[in-house]
Amino acid sequence: MPALRALSPFAHREYRVLITALAISIFGSGMWAVAMVYEVIYLGGGPLELSLVAAAGSVGLVAFLLAGGIAADRVPQRLLIIAVEGANLAVIASISALAMAGWLQLWHLALGAFVLGVGAAFFFPAYSAILPRILPPADLLAANGLEGTMRPILQQAAGPAVAGVLVAALSPSYAVAGVAVCHLLAFSILSFLHRQPAAGGPGAAGSEGTVSGHTRAKPSLRHDLREGVSYTVRTPWLLWTLLWACISVLFLIGPIEVLVPFVVRDQLGGDARMFGFLLAIMGVGGAGASLATASFPLPRRYLTVMMVSWGAGSLPIAAVGIMDSFWALAAALFVFGATGSVGMVIWGTLLQRRVPPHLLGRVSSLDFFVSLALMPVSMALAGPAAEVLPLWLIFLVAGTVCPVVAVVAMAVARMPADELAHPLAGGAEEAGEAEEARPAPPG
Repeated sequence: MPALRALSPFAHREYRVLITALAISIFGSGMWAVAMVYEVIYLGGGPLELSLVAAAGSVGLVAFLLAGGIAADRVPQRLLIIAVEGANLAVIASISALAMAGWLQLWHLALGAFVLGVGAAFFFPAYSAILPRILPPADLLAANGLEGTMRPILQQAAGPAVAGVLVAALSPSYAVAGVAVCHLLAFSILSFLHRQPAAGGPGAAGSEGTVSGHTRAKPSLRHDLREGVSYTVRTPWLLWTLLWACISVLFLIGPIEVLVPFVVRDQLGGDARMFGFLLAIMGVGGAGASLATASFPLPRRYLTVMMVSWGAGSLPIAAVGIMDSFWALAAALFVFGATGSVGMVIWGTLLQRRVPPHLLGRVSSLDFFVSLALMPVSMALAGPAAEVLPLWLIFLVAGTVCPVVAVVAMAVARMPADELAHPLAGGAEEAGEAEEARPAPPG
C-alpha cells in the first residue's frame, strides 16, 4: 500500500531516532525565525538591524557549506550531527539566558545567527550522507519525501505559530527559551544514535588506509574539494542538473519572493495576509507532493520525471504577471510548490543512490552551495529589473526560461539513456559508477 511505503523507513531504529530529533530541531528553527525578529524589535532594532542579523546567518551558512561537505566525508556523520545540535543548544541557551537577564544586545543575536548558519552548513551534508548508511536503498525515497513533508509543516507553519503565541502572551525571550528546549530535546535524542561502520571507498570517513604497512596520510582539504568538483563535472546528469538549478534559482526566486507581493497589491488589491496565505498554499502543495512521492517507488524514468516536474512546474509562473484572480495565482503557486517538491525528493534520493558514499558529503554541499549562493543575487536583481521592465515580462521570462533549460539539460546530458543504463528500481545499485569515481592519489 502507498501509505505503508511512505512509512517504511520507520522500521529502522536509527532512522526513528534521527528523524525524531530532526523534527524537533526543525520545529525549533521555525520558532527561532519568529523569536529572532521580535527580539530584534524588542531591543529597539528596525529593518536595518533585522536584515543584518538575518544576513549573519546566511553568511555563516554559505561561507562554510563546502567545508561542511568535506567534513561530512572525513568525519563520522553521527558525530557531526550531534556536534551541530550541541552547538545550536549552546548558542540558543546563551541567548535565552542573556535575554531573561536583560543583558542581550543586538550583536549577541547577530553572532548567534552566524553560528547557527555555520552549524547548518555542516548539518545538511552530514544528514544527506548518513541516510544511505542507516537505510536500505529502497527506503531512501520515502525518507526524503517524509523530510520534504515535515519541513514546511514544522518550520513554516507550526514553529512560527507557537513562537508567535509565546511572543504575544509573554515576551520574545520566552520564545527563545522554547527554542532552547527544542534543541535540548533534539540533542538528547541524538545521543541514542549508534556508531556507524565506515563508508566504503578510499578516504571514507572513519577509515584508515594503509600502503605497504604504513598508515596513509589523509589528503589535503584542497584535494578533497577538487575531487568532489571533478566528480561533479565529469558526471553529466549531475552537472547539468546543477546548472539547471543555478538558472532556475536565478530566474525564479527573486520574482516569487520580491515581486509577487506587488502582484498581490496592484493586481489583486490584496495585502500582506493574502501574500502569506498564497505562500502557505505553495507550502501545502509542496508538503502534499512530497508525501505522495514518498508513497510510491522511485520511477524507472527517474531523471525524466524529475526534470519534467521542475520544468513543467515552472510554466504557470509565466502567467503570474497578468493574473487578476486570487484563485488563479493560488493554483499557479500550488502547482509550482508541488512539482518542485516532487523533483527535490527524487533529486535527494539520486544523490544518495548514485553518488559514491565517500563523495556524498562534498557533492551534497556543492548542491546546497550553488542554490543558496544565488538566492540573494536573484532577490537583489528582481527589484532593479522591475524598475525598467513590466512585471508581466519578468514573469514570462522566468516561467519560460526554466522549462527550456530543462529540455536542453536532458538532451545534452542524455538523461533518458542514462536512467535506463543505471536502473534503480527495487534497490538496484550500479557499481560501475562508484568504481569510476574512486579518487586519485593525493597530489
